[in-house]
Amino acid sequence: MADKKMMKVKLVRSVHGRLERHQACVRGLGLRRMHQVVEVEDTPCTRGMVNTVSYMVKVVEES
Repeated sequence: MADKKMMKVKLVRSVHGRLERHQACVRGLGLRRMHQVVEVEDTPCTRGMVNTVSYMVKVVEES
């Protein structure tokens, strides 16, 4: 079995006052607090979520 590609995503801007859909994307990525880094699977679905809230998150490192 091949290893799953993962990427690390960091929340760099607050979700306070943002669109509900964008807040849902951030929560869906598993981010709860500012400057928190989570590792998510690199799939088209998660890529779309990251692209939607690209002004709030930063891709720290891809492996």
